[in-house]
Amino acid sequence: MSNTGNSEQTALSSYVADALASLSADQLLFIKQLPKAELHAHLNGCIPITVLQQLASQYTSAEAASSQSVLPDAVKAGVDRLTKGITLDQIHDFFGLFPAIYALTSSPEPLALATRAVLAQFLDPSPIDGYPQAAYLELRSTPRESPAMTRLKYVQTVLDEVEKYPPHQAALIVSLDRRMSDAVASECIDCAVSLRKAGRRVVGIDLCGDPLQRYAYPHHILERFTTPSPLSISPSSHFTQQTRDNPLVETLQLLSYAPNRLGHATFLGDAEKDFVHGSKICVEICLSSNLLCKTVQNLNDHHIAHYLKHNHPIAVCTDDTLPFRNTLVGEYALLMAKPPLGLGLSEEEVERIAKMGMECRFKST
Repeated sequence: MSNTGNSEQTALSSYVADALASLSADQLLFIKQLPKAELHAHLNGCIPITVLQQLASQYTSAEAASSQSVLPDAVKAGVDRLTKGITLDQIHDFFGLFPAIYALTSSPEPLALATRAVLAQFLDPSPIDGYPQAAYLELRSTPRESPAMTRLKYVQTVLDEVEKYPPHQAALIVSLDRRMSDAVASECIDCAVSLRKAGRRVVGIDLCGDPLQRYAYPHHILERFTTPSPLSISPSSHFTQQTRDNPLVETLQLLSYAPNRLGHATFLGDAEKDFVHGSKICVEICLSSNLLCKTVQNLNDHHIAHYLKHNHPIAVCTDDTLPFRNTLVGEYALLMAKPPLGLGLSEEEVERIAKMGMECRFKST
C-alpha cells in the first residue's frame, strides 16, 4: 500500500494496483506532487472501512442497550458484516452495505466522524510520503432526514467538517437523488441556497442517483436547479448518459439547463458531444468506476480519448473509493501507465489534465 498515499481502505483494484506497480519511482513522485482536484467523490462511498467498522461496533452496542429497537433486515445484515470484518472483492460486496452505512450515519456525531475521515483521506498529508491525495476536494452528499436530524442539520454537520479546511482545499456539493419527490428535492435546494446565503461553503447542486430509476425532474424543479446563480451555486449533472439505457430526451433536457459540469457522460451521441464541446462543459472522468461497472469494457474504448483529442476540459476523479478500491493517485497512474495497464500519456499530458481539473472547480466565493 506504500504507493497509495494515506487512504485507509481495502486492497486496491487490480486496475489501479497494476498501473501503480508499473510506474517508476520518479513517475510516482511526479503524480503525487501534481496539484490535483477531486471533484466527484461521494461522502458515503468514500468512508474508510475501518471507520465503518468502528461505527458499526458503536451502533451494535447502542442497539443492544435499546429494548425497543428493531433493525430492518438489510441494515442488520450490513452492520453484522461490518462488525465481523469483511473483504470487498466485488463491487456488489459493497452496494449491499448502503442501508447499513445510511443507518450508521443517521445522527450528527457519527456523520461528522465519517466526514472527517473522508476529508482526511483526500486532503491530509500521507504519513508515508507526506503527499496528500488531492490539493482540493469538492465532497458531495445527499441530505438525509432521520429521527435525529433534519436535512438542513445533515448539511450543516457535513459543512462543519468541510470548513475546518481552508476554502482553497475543500467545499461541498449538495446532491439531489432522482428518486426524491419534488417536495424533497425542493427542500434540498432550499438548504443549499440558504446556507450559501449565510456564507457557508456550498458551491454546487448536483443531480444524481440511480440512472435508471426515474426520468428527469419536472421543469419547475430543474428551473430551481439553475436559479441560484446570483449566489454562485453551480449546477452539475451527475448522470448524463451514464448508461446506454438513459433516454436521449432526458440528456437533451438536462443539457438545456447548461450544467457547469457533467458526471460520467459515457454514452453521449455526436450532437450532444458537439453541444458539450461548444459550451466547454467540464466532464468528470472516473476511470476505475467505469471499468468495474462495465460501462466501459477497457481503457482503449474509454471516452476520455475523445475529450483529450479535442482538448476538452475534463477532471479525473475517484467516484467512490471504497467499492472501486482506488485512490486519486491511482486514477492518475491509469493515465500514465503504458498500455494495456494504462493510457500511456506523457508527463506533459498528465499535468495538463491535472491543471484542467483544478481550473474546473466551482467557486466558493
